[in-house]
Amino acid sequence: MDDLAVLADDFLKACKRRQILAATAESCTGGLIIATLTEIPGSSSMVDRGFVTYSNEAKMEMLGVSKSTLDAHGAVSRETALQMAAGAVAHSRASIAIAVTGIAGPDGGSAEKPVGLVWFGLCQRGSEPQAMKRVFDNRGRLYVRHETARTALNWGIEALAENGRRN
Repeated sequence: MDDLAVLADDFLKACKRRQILAATAESCTGGLIIATLTEIPGSSSMVDRGFVTYSNEAKMEMLGVSKSTLDAHGAVSRETALQMAAGAVAHSRASIAIAVTGIAGPDGGSAEKPVGLVWFGLCQRGSEPQAMKRVFDNRGRLYVRHETARTALNWGIEALAENGRRN
């Protein structure tokens, strides 16, 4: 089992302990996170759905990301990641959603938003969404996508562990 599969399994076990469903909202990973989760036998009892929202139109139509947010901040931004995560919870039966939006490369980057920049969103039902920013080394598209999935799953595991300690 590779590192992503181990993290996916740990995330699903955390969901199972809490008896909740999960959703993903993915842009730069193109469904890698949901694919990794659903590779695991029995995942259907912890996974509700995955939104692959590569275009701005998909982010607006499927997740409710506002046009004004996209116009003002762009698809790769804190504000978009927050709305993606909140939208994934609002448009699903999930109690936790992980969202990712970034620039995997090899092109598409700029001085302000370089290749490797990824914004993460995480939302738990009944709570305000949170955002986190990472800039991964520009070591190729596959690397950026893999590190994005790894970071997202780790954050989901941490969030469920923290939430569980508060209850």
